[in-house]
Amino acid sequence: MRRVICTVIAILCNLIPAYFVYRYHLPIYIDTIGTIFISAIGGVFPGFITAVASNAIASAFNPYSLYYLLISMFIALVVSWMVRKEKYKKKRNLIPLLLLIALISGVLGTVFQWMLLGGPQFEDVAQTATIMSKGSKTGFFFSAMLLNLVLNLLDKSITAGIAVTIVYLLPQQLRESVYNSAWKQKPLTDKEIKEITAHDDRKGRSLQVRTTGMLTVASLTLAVIMGFISIHLHFEDSKRDYTKNAYNAAALAASIVDPEMVDTYLEEGKSAPGYMETERRLYDIHAHSSGVQYLYIVKIEEDGCHFVFDVETEEEPAYEPGEVVAFEEAFEPYIPALLAGEEIEPIESDDVSGWVMTVYYPVRNAEQKTVCYAAADISMLYVSTYIKEFALRTILVFAGFFLLVMGYGLWITSHYLVYPIGSMAKSAEKFMKAMENQDSLDEGVRELRHLNIHTGDEVEKLYRTICELGAGTAEQMREVRYYAEATSKMQNGLIITMADMVENRDSDTGAHIQKTAAYVKIIVEGLKKKGYYLEKLTPKYMSAVVMSAPLHDVGKIHVPDAILNKPGKLDPDEFEIMKTHTTAGKRIMEQAISTVNGENYLKEARNMAAYHHERWDGKGYPEGLHGQVIPLSARIMAVADVFDALTSPRIYKPAFPLEKALEILQEGAGIQFDPKCVEVFMDSLTEVKVVLKKYQES
Repeated sequence: MRRVICTVIAILCNLIPAYFVYRYHLPIYIDTIGTIFISAIGGVFPGFITAVASNAIASAFNPYSLYYLLISMFIALVVSWMVRKEKYKKKRNLIPLLLLIALISGVLGTVFQWMLLGGPQFEDVAQTATIMSKGSKTGFFFSAMLLNLVLNLLDKSITAGIAVTIVYLLPQQLRESVYNSAWKQKPLTDKEIKEITAHDDRKGRSLQVRTTGMLTVASLTLAVIMGFISIHLHFEDSKRDYTKNAYNAAALAASIVDPEMVDTYLEEGKSAPGYMETERRLYDIHAHSSGVQYLYIVKIEEDGCHFVFDVETEEEPAYEPGEVVAFEEAFEPYIPALLAGEEIEPIESDDVSGWVMTVYYPVRNAEQKTVCYAAADISMLYVSTYIKEFALRTILVFAGFFLLVMGYGLWITSHYLVYPIGSMAKSAEKFMKAMENQDSLDEGVRELRHLNIHTGDEVEKLYRTICELGAGTAEQMREVRYYAEATSKMQNGLIITMADMVENRDSDTGAHIQKTAAYVKIIVEGLKKKGYYLEKLTPKYMSAVVMSAPLHDVGKIHVPDAILNKPGKLDPDEFEIMKTHTTAGKRIMEQAISTVNGENYLKEARNMAAYHHERWDGKGYPEGLHGQVIPLSARIMAVADVFDALTSPRIYKPAFPLEKALEILQEGAGIQFDPKCVEVFMDSLTEVKVVLKKYQES
């Protein structure tokens, strides 16, 4: 309602000054105050509405007002663009923008005046331009344009000043409410609009491009068809009307000619009795017959047209009585009928007399015999010129209403389709990307609801459905995460329990699973930080490796206690039995994978249990794998396992000093161990020492 009220006020702001300026014949307009005002606070479409309504109403006192509609609409476009782009905030932009408006108004105004009036609208401008041009037609046109530019600069400065004053007198809250009233959702910034309407070649044309193209083609096609039909029908109507005028003039001329005196007029000419009186009356008929170019009386003979009377015009001198003119080519099919004294249909010709339509009306004597014909010619060039002027005015008016229809169509499609659907798509896309994080997912639901789309149609229904779907999905994901977390805790508990069962059988591997798991975590994070194996080190993979680390020695459950806890060095047979803990661990984990739906989670536990004793150079066991053929998780565990074995006391050896253990690791890089794993381990000595200290103290 506020927007409508402001639009009505804007129309009045245009009309009232324009009326007084027109009434007192001032060489300015002051007719776009409201257009600038409403375009600044309401956008381009209210500006278009104001321009169309103002110019249409103003045509009641200024007949040319409607033809200048395009200028007002261009001003609305410039002002709304300036406000949307916030160009007005920089004072240095105001003068160029004012000059742009003056240029549009001055140039288009001069061109329209020349097309409609044949020269400047204001007499003062015409006189001054005449003096400036010194008689040159080209100079006169450009002088008039220059004067119009100066006048428009003055006019638009006054107009813009008043409009800006009105804008700033309005409360800020009112301005914002009017500006945002067009939105059928949360108002979007210019940046957000660009993101929504941006063209993506990978996804095809945007909805904005498609709807704009559709509206443009449909509106332009309709305008062209309607314009063509209107002009064609008007041409035919005008041609018919002028032909009727010619017929009436010819009939009236035939009624005043004395058929008994025709031969006397031909022989004696103007000296014949009654000739001059008849001629005078023919001149009167010609003067009062709209569109009739030539009026004459002729007698048709075999050798041509014998002129009896001919009304002289500015274009051509009159034929003398008795003068003979040969038949034009267009008349040849009608000569037999004319010689017979019959009535014929109007003849259109383009010959000696130019492009004309000729009407013949028979002059009959008392015996109803045709003695001559009264002929009236209408100039088709005159009709054509009239139609061209009509077409020009029609095009100017159609162009203005075309822009109005386009503006309305784009406003409707943008605010009811493009922006709401684009906003929903953008929010939904962001929502889908947030599936991995519950907080981001909840924020996505809040943002979706904050759009507040209220188009009142199927789009709003779709929006409400998407909001419900988003909220439901977020809640389901919350439950899924809760159960997943519970399942993960249970799995971790089982892993630790299984690992403890193994460790409790080994008398000298105190806290081995805790320390190796900590070292694995340090190495995994170090590889990620260094950018190594990024295609492999996804968050999910890293979590699986760290969680599965405690199970790397699960196969020792099948190794006899005597071998597992032997205080001395194992003999070859005993070592072969010890080596079977890798294959046994692999079997155990594969059985677990086949039993539960946890392959993605437990497969790294299987890899570490099976291959953590493989060597980079291929001399390890159980399969003699080498290099990157060895699973990454097993290569990581190899470093962690050996380092803990070196730095921990065993029943058969004391703990190595830290420096010695690190030296052994570095010597084995590229031989026994993955060199990148050793590198990141050495780079993380601070974290490694924290783990060592923690478990040494405990």
